[in-house]
This record gives sequence, structure tokens and C-alpha cells, in this order.
Amino acid sequence: MEKQLQVGVISSTHGVRGEVKVFPTTDDVNRFKQLKKIYLDTGKEQIQLEIQNVKFFKQFAILKFKGIDNINDIEKYKGRSLLIDREDAAPLEEDEYYIADMMGMEVYTEDGNLFGSLKDVMETGANDVYIVDSREHGEVLIPAIKDCILDVDVEAMRMTIHLMEGLI
Repeated sequence: MEKQLQVGVISSTHGVRGEVKVFPTTDDVNRFKQLKKIYLDTGKEQIQLEIQNVKFFKQFAILKFKGIDNINDIEKYKGRSLLIDREDAAPLEEDEYYIADMMGMEVYTEDGNLFGSLKDVMETGANDVYIVDSREHGEVLIPAIKDCILDVDVEAMRMTIHLMEGLI
């Protein structure tokens, strides 16, 4: 399991005082209000930053970090991920999972046959859609609904699905 979880990606700067526009990769953009620290993944290292101010614009969070007061100090980090420690993550409800914990999970049909592996998760609004890389059928989209997803075992990295008619 990942020790850190991605909560956003810096999409651009905002103004000239070091603020950044962040595309949230968390399902609750208001989550940024509760965060005090965040890690910037530079590609070479992780820099711990203290969140000084949070505001929102459309689907983006606008973050101001303590000690970064100039556009030149933050501009080079466009496209970089923002991470939090797992213990700072929002608690999960029943039948909820962190996407990072599911990636690469083996996917089996209800009769026990290996179907493929979980390649990605598409967040559509109504329900998530699991993108499964299947040896026999190529890329298959499985809606994350109770009729299709019978069991998810994060510890065993195993998912059991029911293939509804028309999915393949």
C-alpha cells in the first residue's frame, strides 16, 4: 500500500504572489481546507509545504504556500503532483477504496477465472468506471456498481466481478 496519496496536480500559477491553481484528484475539493501540510513531488524529491491559504475557482483549488511569495518560485512545478500522508487522508466509508491501493489489482469473474488487471479508474460523476486490461478482450470498462463489482479485497489485491451482458 502506498504511504502517500495524491490529492492534486499543479495546473498553473495564479497571480504573481506564488499561488497555484490545483486540479484536485480527490473526490472532495473542500478537503484542502482541512490540510495543513502537503508534499510537492518535484520528480527528484518531495518538498513539504505548509498551506497558508485556500480558495476555490471553478473546479480548481487555489493554494498559497507559506514561504513561497513569488511566481518564479513555484512556476517550475507546473504539472507536478501534490501528496499527503495516508494518515491525513479522509476516512473511507464502507465499500470505498483509495484508487492508489487498487491499481494493478487482479480481476476475476464470479466463476473464479482470471479476467485481467485493473489498469485505471475513470471518475465519471455518477459512478466510477474501472478500466480492466483483459488478455482476451483488450481494454474493458466495468462500471463500479454493486451489480458488477461483487467483491474487492485490497489486502489480497483481488477483485471479483459479474460481467453484465453488453460489457464485452
